[in-house]
Amino acid sequence: MNFPTLSNIRAAHERIQPFIHRTPVLTSSAINEIAGCKIFFKCENFQKVGAFKARGAANAVLKLSPEQKSKGVATHSSGNHAAALARAASVAGIPSYIVMPSNAPEIKKKAVRGYGGEIVECEPTLQARETTLQEVVARTGATFIPPFDFWDVVEGQATCALELLEAQPDLDVVMAPVGGGGLLAGTALAVHNLNPKIEVIAGEPTGADDAFRSFQAGEILPNEKTQTIADGLLTTVGRLPFAVIQEHVDSILLATDPQIVDAMRILFERMKLVVEPSGAVPLAALLANIERFAGKRIGIIISGGNVDLGKLPF
Repeated sequence: MNFPTLSNIRAAHERIQPFIHRTPVLTSSAINEIAGCKIFFKCENFQKVGAFKARGAANAVLKLSPEQKSKGVATHSSGNHAAALARAASVAGIPSYIVMPSNAPEIKKKAVRGYGGEIVECEPTLQARETTLQEVVARTGATFIPPFDFWDVVEGQATCALELLEAQPDLDVVMAPVGGGGLLAGTALAVHNLNPKIEVIAGEPTGADDAFRSFQAGEILPNEKTQTIADGLLTTVGRLPFAVIQEHVDSILLATDPQIVDAMRILFERMKLVVEPSGAVPLAALLANIERFAGKRIGIIISGGNVDLGKLPF
């Protein structure tokens, strides 16, 4: 399988530059003391649409042919990819059709509408989402942009670690959360190409641990059921990302929901950062395995900050 190269990732970074923020890399001496290591947080909670997803969606939309652009783009998502694709389409001046389950949070629907996306609601099952998406594509001729199982999206997500290593090249470890695997695969590709000596480690919730189990087994083992506060990581890992993860990720560590909530709280209190549960998972996994990271320099990608402030878990 041919993975995106460093020149593909650099080209993606150049392409999406006008459409994204170069997010800051922040540190906290208080958190370093708690963790017993030096952590550099790449704050994608400050990204457009509040999450790293803006990168992959922008890259995928900008790579479309003029004919494809004229018919717009479509996807199914109840989360950050929905808003990211609607925004990328809006910036490109093309239509977007977003299939969302009827129980998707109102805040997510509002974001999609705010970016000019046309929402098509369906029953809250994967089968209903996929069937409805097929109908939308057949009706509109729009191009389906998957949330993670697509190289153009992975290339875009890889630009996050590219920026992190430009800012902080001398890291021992880079950590990212894993759900569908687009961010983790992109991170692993960027890190491997820039400095293969740096370890890549993922954080995953115990209540949706398919990537952890799949990584151990060497084949994709989907989640039978999921139960975690980290709602952005409920998806089973994708085929393309998993191929990269098998080759270039060193390990996947788990965190429980109470550990994730504690990590969120630390980031809120110590750094005044609004971080969604999924974004706190790598820190939670680090703190759950503190001896493993003692004295090291760790880059952590905080994947997003789209949290419903009326439902904070503390």
